[in-house]
Amino acid sequence: MTQSGNYRKDIRAGLEVDIVLKQDQRTGKTTRGIVKDILTNSAQHPHGIKVRLQDGQVGRVKQIVN
Repeated sequence: MTQSGNYRKDIRAGLEVDIVLKQDQRTGKTTRGIVKDILTNSAQHPHGIKVRLQDGQVGRVKQIVN
């Protein structure tokens, strides 16, 4: 089961997620990685919570990988 990444409460450091990078927003191409930091302060965001991955890439979570 995968979850969307629209709610901050569902996301924490160490989770594997698929994110959309800023430059990939047009195509919707996702990048998989491990969450290092949560950058969105609000409880939820319609386009996904913004995170930084362990490799330094920043994007919005499209889904959480289990």
